[in-house]
Amino acid sequence: MDVNHYLEVFIDESKEHLQVLNQNLLTLEKNPKDLEVVNEIFRAAHTLKGMSATMGYNDLANLTHIMENVLDGIRNEQISVTSVLLDVVFLAVDNLETMVDSIESGGDGKKDVTDVIAKLQLLEKGLDPDKDEALQEIAATVADEKTAADHQLEYDQYEKTVIEQSREQGHECFEIKVNLMPDCLLKTARVFMVFEVLEKSGDIIKSLPSVEQLEEEQFESQFIATLITKESEADLVNKIMKISEIESVQIQAVDLTQLKRVEDTSTNEETISSESAEKDKSSAAMSKKEITNKKQSKTVSKTIRVNIDRLDILMNLFEELVIDKGRLEQISQDINHPDLHETVERMSRISSDLQNIILNMRMVPVETVFNRFPRMVRQLAKDLNKQLELHISGAETELDRTVIDEIGDPIVHLLRNASDHGIESPEVRRANGKSETGTINLKAYHSGNHVFIEIDDDGAGINRHKVIDKAVSKGIVSQNEADLMTDEEAFELIMAPGFSTADTISDVSGRGVGLDVVKSTIQSLGGSISIASSEGKGSKFSIQLPLTLSIISALLVEVGAEKYAIPLSSIIETAIIKTSDIMTAHNQPVIDFRGSVVPLVSLQDVFHVEEATQSDSEFVSIVIVRKAEKMAALAVESFIGQQEIVLKSLGNYLAEVFAISGATILGDGQVALIVDCNALIK
Repeated sequence: MDVNHYLEVFIDESKEHLQVLNQNLLTLEKNPKDLEVVNEIFRAAHTLKGMSATMGYNDLANLTHIMENVLDGIRNEQISVTSVLLDVVFLAVDNLETMVDSIESGGDGKKDVTDVIAKLQLLEKGLDPDKDEALQEIAATVADEKTAADHQLEYDQYEKTVIEQSREQGHECFEIKVNLMPDCLLKTARVFMVFEVLEKSGDIIKSLPSVEQLEEEQFESQFIATLITKESEADLVNKIMKISEIESVQIQAVDLTQLKRVEDTSTNEETISSESAEKDKSSAAMSKKEITNKKQSKTVSKTIRVNIDRLDILMNLFEELVIDKGRLEQISQDINHPDLHETVERMSRISSDLQNIILNMRMVPVETVFNRFPRMVRQLAKDLNKQLELHISGAETELDRTVIDEIGDPIVHLLRNASDHGIESPEVRRANGKSETGTINLKAYHSGNHVFIEIDDDGAGINRHKVIDKAVSKGIVSQNEADLMTDEEAFELIMAPGFSTADTISDVSGRGVGLDVVKSTIQSLGGSISIASSEGKGSKFSIQLPLTLSIISALLVEVGAEKYAIPLSSIIETAIIKTSDIMTAHNQPVIDFRGSVVPLVSLQDVFHVEEATQSDSEFVSIVIVRKAEKMAALAVESFIGQQEIVLKSLGNYLAEVFAISGATILGDGQVALIVDCNALIK
């Protein structure tokens, strides 16, 4: 079978199962007695093992198989959940992630995990991986022998009666003990094949482990089935041994004189009702029909996986359609034909609906980024010897996939910064009257055409004086500038390139690279970041991001003989003011906007555009734009109107053009540059 066709699906689903493992292991750490969580973890590991074996990634399948045995011991309450155990299981998950990453990058997914497997095997036997292994092996052997002695079939009165009656009719009753190969990966499939052979030879009345346990693969390598049949022992052995990965088969006739009767301790009745007995009998039989029905009873998924490249192609085609739609609207206005007007209006409505559908298809919950952070914070707490709790809310908030792909690293930096710089050590927190456990909140929510992501902590906050002193000493600002800064402006200095207040360099932070990268990445996405802090109480980093980067609503304006597009998401309002209302402050033109002094920026001067005609008008058209809490007024020649535009990159050669984030093609075929308002506001 050529499995290459399924490689993409395998990688995607493997990552999903690994994330389920990480999330639920963290939950288990907080609730060690929650068996439902253990079952979720077991199911994810079991599915991953089967997928890996089918695809031929044996190292991945073997490690998952050993880990699955430990999980089985936990859910059967034979192994206790401890910090040591979870550290080993997390280590196993890390290795699994490394193997999947190798496969994704074109590798073979192989990795030497001998040490991890050895630790898991010791945990499986209920032993501490840190203790003397020779003594552990002796204890393990004793434990195995005790477990084997306990594996004996017991029959109730009904089953005993069935065996007796079948003997009277010329049938024989056998206990068939089947041992699978130690390296058998798909154990449930082998059990199914054995039971299929046995069902054709007679009736199965009991199994050990139970049918449910066999289906869930809750057994090592051995299982027993009681079969009523007319076939000989030799024939049964021959049939079963034809199945691959069967190591041995042992058959013995059931001795009625040695049957152990299971007493009913809840009642004095010596007989079991036929209704109950029939139920027991039916549950003991494992057939193809039962397994098929079980699969059919599951909820049918109404989703399909679509390759991201195909969505990108679809988006590009739709962008061309939007450009052509704009062109048709222009032609319709020029020709002024009623039928053409009607057709173009209908096309615009359909295009708008299609745009919403395509954009929604590209929207991905931020959960896909957030779900890796709890595990990261757990490890940071260990590395920093701190007690940390991460609370996540709004993980269902959706963002365009393009934004999702880029936002992960900035949030990692901010979380590491909060863990290292923000949260104090338990001793310091206790001395300050705080809980020893520091709290970090990661929150996402929609507001208008933006998504906001907030990271706040209840740590030490930002020391304004320490930040300013460091900035002045590094020459980032002068002392005079620093003295005039607001708290927010001072806090933003920590995002200057090369800035760091860390006293010592660590693996977590303090290398002079971090928050400046965060700021530049977020701005490259058309977003902004702001900081609020209260010394001794904590800090909050707020990230504002556009919902999507491909098709945006913009206001088209004329500047001289050229046309520019200003994203509506940045605009507060438009206005026309008198030239006499323009004032000067600090050698810069400003206006009074609703009681606030707002700087006036001439786009004609910024972009060196020649005037189309000489004009001595006493009025000026302005666009008020905002970046976080800062505003600016952009002076333009005139307003053209609102339009949906396709954002096109300027390419690598023009990537550094000041205050221009891209370009778009208008309906008349002209190219309009898109203004980057964030760059204009200082």
